Amino acid sequence: MFGKYPLAEVGALLAEPSRVAMLTVVLDGRRHSAGELAMAAGLSPQAASAHLAKLTNGGLLKVVRLGRRRLFALARPEVGHALESLGAMARTGTPSRSAAKADTPMRFARTCYDHLAGQVAVGVAQALVRQGVLRPRGDEYQVLSGGVRWFDDCNIDFAMIRAGRRKLTRQCLDWTERKPHIGGALGAALLGRCLSAGWIARIPNTRAVRITDSGSRAFRDLMGFDPLSLRNGPPGTAA
Repeated sequence: MFGKYPLAEVGALLAEPSRVAMLTVVLDGRRHSAGELAMAAGLSPQAASAHLAKLTNGGLLKVVRLGRRRLFALARPEVGHALESLGAMARTGTPSRSAAKADTPMRFARTCYDHLAGQVAVGVAQALVRQGVLRPRGDEYQVLSGGVRWFDDCNIDFAMIRAGRRKLTRQCLDWTERKPHIGGALGAALLGRCLSAGWIARIPNTRAVRITDSGSRAFRDLMGFDPLSLRNGPPGTAA
């Protein structure tokens, strides 16, 4: 897809702040118009079009046509995972001052392409490990025998997900918390379940999401913790 040094070419694409701003918008996993992305990056339509062409030709974005409209989205889940990991690498030690501001909705809970990220997502990962649903293994999570029943009880079709071609789980390093949350096909299924059940709701014009009252009860019942208690970091984690 790329030339002789593909990593260098991807690095060149990400070296332009305007292109990073656009990619950050599409990390919500949805499709966006060129106009939306131009506004987010503070660019003219002509300048935005040039940057979007580079991101598309470079394999980071894809174009989806709906009638006469051209919408842009991340080309594949791995792009979102890489961007989230790069964001974590750009911050050393504890979360940055900007990321650590109290009550920032993006830090508390947000979408990372098609899975949940932020304090709540880290709390979910740790709760499922404590309950014996998951076990960290390398850069993935192993689903234990009790975990299969847990997902089925949550109305998540684990057998269908496992039969798919996408990687089942991934330990995705959270860029604000610098601790892993659940990515991969299972992470996407968890986010989908939370949205369809009304446990979380999107906050307009941002990747941030909020926990609903029913979601707070569901998290307590299914995972053993109240997500609203996590604003200062998941319990039992290092600073």
